[in-house]
Amino acid sequence: MIANAIPANIPLIYLRKPSHLRFKVVWCSNSFSLGKNKEIAGGSGGVERDFLAFHRSTHLFKMADSTVENSNSRFSANLSSSIPSSYLESLSLQSDCNGGSGFGTVPPDYAEIIVVRHGETMWNADGRIQGHLDVELNEVGRQQAAAVADRLSKEYKISAIYSSDLKRALETAQIIAGKCGSVEVIQDPGLRERHLGDLQGVVYHEAAKLKPKAFQAFISHKTNQEIPGGGESLDQLHQRCTSTLERIGRKHKGDRVVVVAHGGVIRSFYKRAVPKGPSSGKILNTSVSVFHLSDREGWLIKSWGDVSHLSQTGFLQNAFGGDKNSG
Repeated sequence: MIANAIPANIPLIYLRKPSHLRFKVVWCSNSFSLGKNKEIAGGSGGVERDFLAFHRSTHLFKMADSTVENSNSRFSANLSSSIPSSYLESLSLQSDCNGGSGFGTVPPDYAEIIVVRHGETMWNADGRIQGHLDVELNEVGRQQAAAVADRLSKEYKISAIYSSDLKRALETAQIIAGKCGSVEVIQDPGLRERHLGDLQGVVYHEAAKLKPKAFQAFISHKTNQEIPGGGESLDQLHQRCTSTLERIGRKHKGDRVVVVAHGGVIRSFYKRAVPKGPSSGKILNTSVSVFHLSDREGWLIKSWGDVSHLSQTGFLQNAFGGDKNSG
């Protein structure tokens, strides 16, 4: 057990997902737990939303090829002595995850990319598959976007904001931009959700009956399986969106930028950063994940799936559109 060997001065951290790690990754942990308060609202027969009780850790560290023990979602890890000193020095410029006036500049050898999933839509609440169909945010989604915008405006100095050109992402990005000094929103179709072919517009629990061929293609484990009706394979999605983020990263070395995208896209980013890691888990609406992209270190995850800003607005418990079984 690694936990028994950890010096007393190294903090335990708490993470939502993933539950077991064996890869190089940087975590800036924001710990939270589901509270007991739930709201039933909207959707077919009502939608259950969870609210959070949370606290935040200010410790930033890197785990290099180490095993992390999991006990009831509690994680512990030892600091690695193999962290490049220059990288640690660059990270020390940043006071903590809270940022604010003490949040340092980004060193010139990497880009810090804050990836945000769009806010909730009525189709998310109804369990209806979206894909490339252009669905707007619902009222809860706008509240979520306002909450994450308020958070980012206090934590980070943003150089640029990129967004999928689909309305649900673009509106989320525009709300963030309005809070962050009216930063221009750059639309990029490369950040669109996976095209889901004949499944688009279909309620998920009816998909197997209404569109059996498309549904079987969707649930296939073959990453090169395209979906009838012009749908993309997972390989095509991965190539499209990760090359887009690579391009943004190359353009913005030394900058901190926001990218607003979709559940399938963000799962592809996770897979690119940790190709042999466990499942990314559910990507909740307006969850915040921070990536570092550099020539030297490749893709590093600094924080993952943080929704601490949703303590007042809540979120869909099933994360529809942000899990592997929906879009």
